[in-house]
Amino acid sequence: MPKITTQDGTEIFYKDWGPRDAQPIVFHHGWPLSADDWDNQMLFFLGEGYRVIAHDRRGHGRSSQTTTGNEMDTYAADVAELVAKLDLRNAVHVGHSTGGGEVAHYVARAEAGRVAKAVLIGAVPPVMVQSEKNPGGLPLSVFDGFRAALAANRAQFYRDVPSGPFYGFNREGAQISEGVIANWWRQGMMGGAQAQHECIKAFSETDFTEDLKAIDVPVLVMHGTDDQIVPIADAALLAHPLLRNGTLKTYEGLPHGMCTTHPDTINPDLLAFIRG
Repeated sequence: MPKITTQDGTEIFYKDWGPRDAQPIVFHHGWPLSADDWDNQMLFFLGEGYRVIAHDRRGHGRSSQTTTGNEMDTYAADVAELVAKLDLRNAVHVGHSTGGGEVAHYVARAEAGRVAKAVLIGAVPPVMVQSEKNPGGLPLSVFDGFRAALAANRAQFYRDVPSGPFYGFNREGAQISEGVIANWWRQGMMGGAQAQHECIKAFSETDFTEDLKAIDVPVLVMHGTDDQIVPIADAALLAHPLLRNGTLKTYEGLPHGMCTTHPDTINPDLLAFIRG
């Protein structure tokens, strides 16, 4: 399996498909998943002639089950090392949920010429947790509940999330896919419990406000209006105005996991933005 070894000895697994001279698209997955969550998009863009890359964040999937570095600074540094190893230039970075935070944190610091565009899908920026500065955020008790459920019975928790709010399968009339639920569970259980436990703090408490302000490449912000995991009112609707060159596209009634449930809607919009 292709991997790089970072400066602190962590092995980062990655996929790298397509022509090496084609424009690269780098996909950043959500918590607690892996590069496999992007299979639909990677196959689609491979068919459109792009080079497609996706990695397993440290502590997730096939990467090292790390006890350190499970925070955004190190996640972004890992991306920078992967980008340098593969010598990716003029790349489009696409991040979902936690991966959207990782994209914002990396792109704001990227070397000149490395990044052409970025996409934030159902992404956590600017900041999820409620505070005096962010009164509309989710209470800390919500994320404490995530941590407690993970510690008590991770396997059951990782069935409950995709069976319910992640894909909107708890909504009346939803077309429930047992395969999608099982695949979410499989990806989650591949990772390390400690790293995933610590990642909850990383995605919920990191403030990406200054990252968003610093990004000067075009950014597409995509968000479903029925996102029950990262509510749109405290995410995309606040993140978009902070961007210098941002475009907001909302999807009526679509859930957090809309890349999986509605790829025929999401993929053409991604393609139009990347080509445009």
